[in-house]
Amino acid sequence: MATMWRKAMLYLGLGPDEEYDDYDAAPEERPAPPREQPAAGRQVASRPTPARPSAPSRPRPAPAQSPAFSTPPPEPTEPPAVRTLPVPGDDAPKPRVRAVPRTPQVKPHLVVPTSFNSAQEVADKFKANQPVAMDLFDVDRELSRRLIDFSSGLCYGLGGKMDKLANHVYLLTPAGVEVPADEQRKLADRVSADR
Repeated sequence: MATMWRKAMLYLGLGPDEEYDDYDAAPEERPAPPREQPAAGRQVASRPTPARPSAPSRPRPAPAQSPAFSTPPPEPTEPPAVRTLPVPGDDAPKPRVRAVPRTPQVKPHLVVPTSFNSAQEVADKFKANQPVAMDLFDVDRELSRRLIDFSSGLCYGLGGKMDKLANHVYLLTPAGVEVPADEQRKLADRVSADR
């Protein structure tokens, strides 16, 4: 196991410096690798080692010139990758200050459904950016559940919100529309008084 790690370290160049002394020598000058000793009772036939031709010598890099006699680098022929942007002066357009539009405050439309067909009236008013209040007090449980499911899907799909004002009273508010708190309170009181 230790020899495996040693070989791996030598392969990666992490071994001691003495291991690399003979790397500069030509192949015929390198020492031969040690041969394995045959185990007792076994004979190993020796093979003749073929003579290898010497490797062609590598060209050596040219010696570096001194900085005093070096030639300047050639001028770039391509335009530079980085360019400077003009600095805005007096002729640059000035940013304008604009008023933030106020969210419209609209009085909610009250719907007292008698069947599931009332869902179309709710959706039409909601798509016209008008808040819709649904009074589901006198509606049977199954129809009430279906209308609430429809209304919550409508609000989610068009980016609005759905709030519960009172028991069985829901307010659907489109995106960008605001119903003041006092208007919501008046609507809840009016619906409770009608019962």
